[in-house]
Amino acid sequence: MLKYPATKYKPFQSVELVDRTWPSQTLTHPPIWLSTDLRDGNQALIEPMSVPRKLKMFQMLVKLGFKEIEVAFPSASQTDFDFVRHLIAEQLVPDDATLQVLVPARESLIRRTFESLQGARRAIVHLYNATSPVFRHAVLGLDRLGTIDLATSAATLFNQLAAEQPQTEWIFQYSPETFTATELDFAKDICDAVLDVWQPTPERKAIINLPATVEVSTPNGFADRVEWMHRHLARRDSVILSVHPHNDRGCGIAAAELAQMAGAERVEGCLFGNGERTGNVDLVTLALNLYTQGIHPGLDFSQIDAVARTVEDCTQLPIHPRHPYVGDLVFTAFSGSHQDAIKKGFAVQQPDAIWEVPYLPLDPADVGRTYESVIRVNSQSGKGGMAFLLERDYGLVLPRRLQIELSQTVQRVLDADGTELSSGDLWRLFEREYVRAISPLTYCAHHLEETEGDGQTIAASLEFFGQPLPLRGCGNGPIDAFLDALGLGLQVHRYEERSLGQGSDAAAIAIVEMGADLLSGTLHGVGIHANIVTASLMAILSAVNRAARMNPALQAKIERRFERKLLPLLNR
Repeated sequence: MLKYPATKYKPFQSVELVDRTWPSQTLTHPPIWLSTDLRDGNQALIEPMSVPRKLKMFQMLVKLGFKEIEVAFPSASQTDFDFVRHLIAEQLVPDDATLQVLVPARESLIRRTFESLQGARRAIVHLYNATSPVFRHAVLGLDRLGTIDLATSAATLFNQLAAEQPQTEWIFQYSPETFTATELDFAKDICDAVLDVWQPTPERKAIINLPATVEVSTPNGFADRVEWMHRHLARRDSVILSVHPHNDRGCGIAAAELAQMAGAERVEGCLFGNGERTGNVDLVTLALNLYTQGIHPGLDFSQIDAVARTVEDCTQLPIHPRHPYVGDLVFTAFSGSHQDAIKKGFAVQQPDAIWEVPYLPLDPADVGRTYESVIRVNSQSGKGGMAFLLERDYGLVLPRRLQIELSQTVQRVLDADGTELSSGDLWRLFEREYVRAISPLTYCAHHLEETEGDGQTIAASLEFFGQPLPLRGCGNGPIDAFLDALGLGLQVHRYEERSLGQGSDAAAIAIVEMGADLLSGTLHGVGIHANIVTASLMAILSAVNRAARMNPALQAKIERRFERKLLPLLNR
């Protein structure tokens, strides 16, 4: 059980920053992006990537538009060392991209790291050492001065080794690891000391990276710490201020966004949030959050499914179906009220207008997703979603009252088996309920005859329970004449006709809403045929047959009516 009270833990210390400015800032441009999928993300995998998988990931990152990619921890393994050498020797790094590698403040590992970069055109070498009190006392056995000496000695060696390879354009980066658990004054002191060794200039900047190695505070607390460093760092005009948020409290995205508002110019993270423990900040979500606010992120996620499949293949980790922007279900609505709003939003959304479709913050088409999964029907769904699928996939536009009627049939099916229905399932249900409602009365043929004035006579050939049934009636049009021939006291309340599909071979669909003396309400019937008059007659019979099935009194009336008509025929 969780201990109560929770005296085992202490709250995080807030920053005294009464004049903080980040809350009033607005993001207006993307940060410098650094992908650490091949380093931080890779070291967190159960089975680290092989060289072919690392190469596949690297090539995808380049294609997406990343200009800075942390590719390895070359002193940690021969695989990582060889991968860096392969990228350089085979000239696989584009001219506008920069490799980054990571190394701790240890002389032998630093020398090995610079060795791996021989021949590189440009490289970022990322130095780190742990700086928080628990690491200084429990792990390293160093005080503040000893910790600073460790970092500055390593920084001095950076200068020496870089001078030995003048053909490479070197960029140095320093991270006070466990920054979020380090005293702010000490974090500043050690960063300033490293910068004093490197002597960056506004034309040749160094990178100071502030990692939330473990996320231990709310995002606003992280933003306060970043703004404090942004204000107090020496040589600020010669520094690119970077952040490396983790997601231990589930706030990595918010922490990264607020940190940029607080002065950070660069963000390190992984695609879809891979990384140690709960992962690094998710660069895809960060980028598309900007995009949905009208800011192009400078990264191309227009084919997000392909990116997801590549990441899953390289990492051997699944992406959650509810993951922002990329999960299989994130553009899907099951709820009836959501579906109705989405359907209406799509109906009024203009191609070149500002995107304003309810419940969809991003147009799925912008990331290469189709609209096929936007609305799906289950037991929580309503008429709007059902109508949307039938219209989208079959060109079937249902009147609202028919939507309500059909949804009741759909709901009975869903309540019975609890499964999800596809648009194909819905179409088959619609056909079964309306188009194939052909008993007891089945249409066979008809012939129209003109009469004096505006009237019309119809001679219809039907079947009644399989027996031929000729009928004849008169009216002011085919439908009125057919109702007269049936002689059941039926009334057509609403009638719609339209084409189903496109082109000269498109079928006509007729939809009628009918009432009868023995019915308490109305019922719909549907007919589909190449000839619109035939479709209309079939729609009337659809409604009659459905009414007969649901109303025993009407069923009896129909049987009495047509059995009397059949008797003379049967006695011939």
